[in-house]
Amino acid sequence: MEKVSPFYEKQEKCLLCQQTFPTTKIRTSFVKVKEHDTDLKPIYEGDINPLFYNVKICVHCGFSYTDDFAKYFAPNVKEELQEKVASQWVSQNYGSLRTIHQAINSYKLAIYNGMIKREKHLTIAGLALRTAWLYRDLENSAQEIRFLEMAAKQYEYAYLNEDLTATQMSEVKVLYLIAELLRRSGHLEEAATYFSKVIEKQRISNDKKIIEMARDRWYELRETMKHSS
Repeated sequence: MEKVSPFYEKQEKCLLCQQTFPTTKIRTSFVKVKEHDTDLKPIYEGDINPLFYNVKICVHCGFSYTDDFAKYFAPNVKEELQEKVASQWVSQNYGSLRTIHQAINSYKLAIYNGMIKREKHLTIAGLALRTAWLYRDLENSAQEIRFLEMAAKQYEYAYLNEDLTATQMSEVKVLYLIAELLRRSGHLEEAATYFSKVIEKQRISNDKKIIEMARDRWYELRETMKHSS
């Protein structure tokens, strides 16, 4: 009997240039999450990491995006992407199996494209956070912290300026992530403030697990700050 591959190829239609290009997907039956890190990073069983394949990169124009990108383009944005991305694009194939370095590049391209496209802060935050996770796997702490800080800032902008009700991210989860990313990148006072905001919402939130995690982190943080003062 022929063994089924975890990977399969899908044809995508580029949101920007409308041409089709191949992208690699992973069959969900092969994805097993063993546990999660404190910043919600999934730890997968085995060698298959679906994070490598979240970003779709058009082979024709270089537009890089995920399923979280809006299909709508604001006026003049397509022209700006044409000038800053498509006209500079040297054709590369991200459609087959990716190394961790190619995966990191794909997220950086998506962040760049997303910022030009004026995607939601929540979307940019998710891209930056996943970039940090991949740098953690490489044990590159300087780059990990750089992208954790970027993600924290974008989640903060999302919390202050965007309507989170229509998203998969609850307000409590966003607040928790801001706090935990600040803690991990060494901004302890700010992290403590945001953990407190999460705990304050315990009576009105259904995210009991997140509240519990926030409480655990907050106590750990108080201890750390006590010993360092």
